[in-house]
Amino acid sequence: MTERTWGARPLQDGRWGFDIWAPAAKTVSLVLDGQERAMTGTDGWWSVQTSAAPGLAYSFRIDGTDRPDPAARAQVNGVDGPSLTVDAGGFDWRGDGAGDWAGRPFDEAVILEIHVGSFTPEGTFAAAAQRLPELASLGITMIELMPVSQFQGRWGWGYDGVLIRAPHPAYGTPDDMRAFVRAAQEQGIAVILDLVMNHFGPFGNYIPSYAPDFYSSVPTPWGDGIAFERVEVRGFFRQAALGWLDEYRLDGFRLDAVHQIRDGSEQHFMHELLHAIHAADRGRPIHLICEDERNLPDLRDAGYDAEWNDDWHNVLHVALTGETQGYYERYGDDPFADLAHTMARGQADEGQDKGDHGARGAPAGHLPWTAFINSNHTHDQIGNRPHGDRLLSLVGDDTGRVIHAALLLMPFTPMLFQGEEIGSTAPFPFFCDPPDDRMRDAVRKGRRKELGALGYDLSDMPDPCGPTAMDMACPYPAPDPDRAARWAALTRDLLTLRRGRIVPLLRTGDTGPGEVSRPCAKAFRARWGFAGGAIEMDLALGSPVGEALDRADFTLGNTATDPFAISVRITA
Repeated sequence: MTERTWGARPLQDGRWGFDIWAPAAKTVSLVLDGQERAMTGTDGWWSVQTSAAPGLAYSFRIDGTDRPDPAARAQVNGVDGPSLTVDAGGFDWRGDGAGDWAGRPFDEAVILEIHVGSFTPEGTFAAAAQRLPELASLGITMIELMPVSQFQGRWGWGYDGVLIRAPHPAYGTPDDMRAFVRAAQEQGIAVILDLVMNHFGPFGNYIPSYAPDFYSSVPTPWGDGIAFERVEVRGFFRQAALGWLDEYRLDGFRLDAVHQIRDGSEQHFMHELLHAIHAADRGRPIHLICEDERNLPDLRDAGYDAEWNDDWHNVLHVALTGETQGYYERYGDDPFADLAHTMARGQADEGQDKGDHGARGAPAGHLPWTAFINSNHTHDQIGNRPHGDRLLSLVGDDTGRVIHAALLLMPFTPMLFQGEEIGSTAPFPFFCDPPDDRMRDAVRKGRRKELGALGYDLSDMPDPCGPTAMDMACPYPAPDPDRAARWAALTRDLLTLRRGRIVPLLRTGDTGPGEVSRPCAKAFRARWGFAGGAIEMDLALGSPVGEALDRADFTLGNTATDPFAISVRITA
């Protein structure tokens, strides 16, 4: 059976196809450029082919009510109104630049997570592109875009998108996004997209009105669950993912909360998506990263490149701050022991019994070190605080530089959050733009209830529905240029060392789990072995290691005497 295609697509000779799955509808017609055209219904699918061109407004008139295309590539205005026909084939990728892009291997990945709306004061793809040469000069090799799928309102994190294939118009047009990707790749920077397939946002999602079977009876923490056991649903999301890759020349995805993509214990859709992406040769590697709170190696064993490794951040945060509220609680008993386990095997939780905290995860020490995306914080951990405090704001520059060096010189895949490369302390609070005062009040009350229950100080908490919440999140330009320059120089030195000495080691293959000892309660001596050599690291996070590492390739502080210091030696 041939799979049906969602949405509008150009065919040949000026003709376009329009398709929508609306099994609960009695009648469906296409309203294209103000003219209504009948659609034919079969097995819940409604289709028509007609003459069209790029840039025309269209809607699906479903039982007399006009609805946007759930697979729209762009909208006339907001998420409630008509969609626009878009032909990605007309964009100039420039054959002497991004058009010849062959991608980057994953072992070279140094990821910078960015939110387009707050990455620059302008908050656009075009403005973000202007900063790419500076990032490339520091050694950033991959940009991870926080979700850009169109959502209701002007500003937000992006995880409440309802038109999964349409870039949020406040950031720019589809061609503006393509131009950003082209500019990044011309600087040698790969671009991956944070893609949300586990739920839709609460405002502007009309699918339940004409396709209730799109949803399951088991909700997610963020909205109704999705019926991935249905072939029509799997087709919708698989086509969306392939469309992003092919229409925007992306280098891959970070797939949000895949533990909430449920179609049975084997996660058939995740395997189906993996095979569909790998089935085509795009002339560049496609990198696939998952967020999966279960800490299971299964998807990485199946062929996904890596997973976000929140264990590293969580145990580091508890060790350095002493905070144990919320999801930090399970690491409060002995965070330094958990740190040692994480350094040696990648994850802190590998299925071992943690008493009252329960068991979580499964052994993952057999995976390559690049399969763990380590970060000292992400948008989540910063934004899940009332004031959006970065870890650097809590621990200070001296400690911050040490953990920055550790992150970038360990063998795991490092990820920074926008501004972290220059030591930014700009907050990143939660922000959104609900459609009315009632919903804005509900968001404010919900945030205060959630964060207050964790014991946070809520005084002077930014209004999550106010425009200044996003404005204050922009880390550029730095308020202290000299300090930012010193941090940038440190980042550049660390990434030069990583590129020249550590990446070649990664390519020789590791020889098993790391060896980590604790000379003092808050100090570590680590060794990661490879067929071609080793990375050795002395790391003091509150107490000296006790002796200096000789012939070190990088040193910050004195590990023999300073409570916060690092020394690294790379042998080949």
